[in-house]
Amino acid sequence: MKRVTGIGGIFFYAQDPKALGEWYQRHLGIDVQAWGGAAFDWTDDTGQPTGGTTAWCISSADGNSFAPSSKPFVVNYRVHDLPALLQALRDEGCNVLDKTDDSEFGKFGWVIDPEGNKVELWQPPAGQ
Repeated sequence: MKRVTGIGGIFFYAQDPKALGEWYQRHLGIDVQAWGGAAFDWTDDTGQPTGGTTAWCISSADGNSFAPSSKPFVVNYRVHDLPALLQALRDEGCNVLDKTDDSEFGKFGWVIDPEGNKVELWQPPAGQ
């Protein structure tokens, strides 16, 4: 079974998300949007789109979207078959969170790694 197939996104907390986003835009050229992040579309060697995107987003440090982890970041990994992977992780004794989400953006599940990092697993919608 395929497990992780790529990075879907990187999400992190900041004390001042707006100011930090402006810094990244000014100094690194990241096209930070009003929602607080940017989407990097995947391309091949010739610059042609390949049907994938990696999200990058800054959130307010007073949020709790990374709970139960106390870490200031979450990495989102693209996966091929979320339900099968979550079951395999449970069978392997991993700390898989019970909650899952299924939306127009795809299917999401979470596991806590041995150091307490919340890991987001994402099965994109078909064609992405």
